[in-house]
Amino acid sequence: MKVLLIYPEFPDTFWSFKHALKLAHKRASSPPLGLLTVAAMLPPEWERRLVDLNVTKLSDRDLAWADIAFVSAMLVQGGAARQVISRCRQAGLKIIAGGPLFTSEYEQFDEVDHFVLNEGELTLPPFLADLAQGRAGRLYATSEFADIEKSPLPSWELLEMKRYAAMSLQYSRGCPFHCEFCNVTALFGHQPRTKSTAQVLAELDGLYTQGWRGSVFFVDDNFIGNKRHLKSDLLPALIDWQKSRGGLSFYTEASINLADDEELVAMMVEAGFDTVFIGIETPDEAGLAESGKLQNQSRNLVEDVKRLQRAGLQVQGGFIVGFDSDTPAIFQSQIEFIQKSGIVTAMVGLLQALPGTGLYERMKGENRLLSDSTGDNVSASTNIVPRMGLETLQEGYKLILRTIYSPENYYRRMKAFLQDYRPGRARSALSFRYKLAGFHSLYRLGILGRERLQFWRVILWTLFHRPRLIRQAITLAIYGYHFRTICRRYIL
Repeated sequence: MKVLLIYPEFPDTFWSFKHALKLAHKRASSPPLGLLTVAAMLPPEWERRLVDLNVTKLSDRDLAWADIAFVSAMLVQGGAARQVISRCRQAGLKIIAGGPLFTSEYEQFDEVDHFVLNEGELTLPPFLADLAQGRAGRLYATSEFADIEKSPLPSWELLEMKRYAAMSLQYSRGCPFHCEFCNVTALFGHQPRTKSTAQVLAELDGLYTQGWRGSVFFVDDNFIGNKRHLKSDLLPALIDWQKSRGGLSFYTEASINLADDEELVAMMVEAGFDTVFIGIETPDEAGLAESGKLQNQSRNLVEDVKRLQRAGLQVQGGFIVGFDSDTPAIFQSQIEFIQKSGIVTAMVGLLQALPGTGLYERMKGENRLLSDSTGDNVSASTNIVPRMGLETLQEGYKLILRTIYSPENYYRRMKAFLQDYRPGRARSALSFRYKLAGFHSLYRLGILGRERLQFWRVILWTLFHRPRLIRQAITLAIYGYHFRTICRRYIL
């Protein structure tokens, strides 16, 4: 059996980093970890070929070679997934689909032959068994959660690693919190499940053996969901692994209560973590209460962010506008919070009701659900009827983005971050590709860019005052170029 594992293209959004990646001579942020894991679960005699449309094209030759196609996608890839499915159907391939998009919306994809949903460790084996017997059904789903200590090592050998900015690794699934707008607990449960330390080290060894020496994204929705195991087992092992191997840096996602645990933060930094994404959502207490974001309530969120950055973790933040309790004053409040906190990479979106969430059910019960399909973070669209009025919400949202990603405000946040940030262990030597990206960015931003005055002010300040952080400064400047490009194309 010859199988294509196809990952549809991401749209051009803030999270795609496409314009930043061009300056860095990369094609995509990270590879499709789910498909690489599925590939490792297929019968060993099957021939496998990965086609990640974010780094390459799906050719007629690929389609002619294959017998079947496995397609995985997230919600934002819905449009591209339909195009992929159509091409596979025209080529006469049997289509198997799974992943978050199809788990939420499989009824909308009539051309798919078989759906393997939820956690593949549980649903893929019975499908493969039925397929071998010639009696495969259309839908394989489960409400149970997998023991991820039995998950296989991803098939890294299918990748052309040099096309990616980072590799991916999953340590845990599930989150102990229950935010109304988030579908993580609906998909993976409240009780965090973890891989063994031996598994994580084996995956890192696999990446290292394949020649990877860059960043690794721990894709957990809340990396600190099981603090006890982190402190007693995984982080000490990662610290030892870095001492013997080295050359990798890590980043992940966590909840803001990470800032309360100085020991945990210090261990993460020593292990090689330098960046953490945190869902801040809103500085407004009413919005936090409404959304069930209990872990963010009654805190000095600005000081929490600064504490993490002073400890060596750059904070990337997620923000939402459109809660029922929001008034037009929320837009200026969000701007002021983002500027004061020094969160350079601030991802702001309109509230969306994802299928399977408490918010979705509440909006449906209040007849405020416009559709099952959600917007993205550049279209200024939402699938709910907001209390403040859609036009007011959209204009306020655009105001936030225009303001925080203006060169003046963006570089001001960059400098504030660079003043606070105290990195941990020394980074590895700069690769030739990174040096090339640095020179390219100096030319594109420092000579041709409309923001060149602000660019040189911060770059020169960094060289004189924090020379150790010049890599971070150039990287953030490249990110800013991407964000402003997105704003000019879709928001302004």
